[in-house]
Amino acid sequence: MTVELAPSILSANFARLGEEAKAALDGGGTVLHVDVMDGHFVPNITVGPLVVKSLRKTLPDATLDCHLMIEKPDDYIPAFAEAGASWISVHQEACVHLHRTLQLIESHGCKPAVVLNPATPVHMLDEVLDTVHHVLVMSVNPGFGAQQFIRGALHKIKTLAEVRDSLGLSFRIEVDGGIALDTVADVVRAGAELLVAGNAVFGHGNIRENAAKLLAAARSAALVRT
Repeated sequence: MTVELAPSILSANFARLGEEAKAALDGGGTVLHVDVMDGHFVPNITVGPLVVKSLRKTLPDATLDCHLMIEKPDDYIPAFAEAGASWISVHQEACVHLHRTLQLIESHGCKPAVVLNPATPVHMLDEVLDTVHHVLVMSVNPGFGAQQFIRGALHKIKTLAEVRDSLGLSFRIEVDGGIALDTVADVVRAGAELLVAGNAVFGHGNIRENAAKLLAAARSAALVRT
């Protein structure tokens, strides 16, 4: 599968959000990752459907990947779908009835996905892997940007890739947290294809160039995957 970069707007300058998001896409990003936090499931508060609606208006053709780090996600899925989300991911740890929640996302015209925190085993998802567009492996504990990569995530990515192959499934593998020039090759070689990067893209320097360099490093690693 093609390796793609999903710049995370969490690290962007929100006073220039449309401009910076476009620069990241111009640098090779193909998906905009929107981290939604409620201050309950994770210890931070970020954005809601209004920001997604504004991004959709500014970038009408962008794929908006909404990562819901929130309690009771079922209550908010319709609003994010209406605002213009393309993909919606929910945490396994936040869903009482995960299969039902994934069906709800799909019923609103969005691609459903599920997320695993660092301490959650891959096999917690065995019963829903045939229903998801992608699985997002958290390589940091969710709630804040610019954290250090947790290397145990590499094993989870490899396990997911092996399970996918053994079952003949087609879900994609996304990874979020600590993705930068010094970690991206290991992540890609482990089997990830959708790479969420915030600070490495928006944190310093030229956004377009940062995105291009990170994507080039990822695709070089993909050529020598083991």
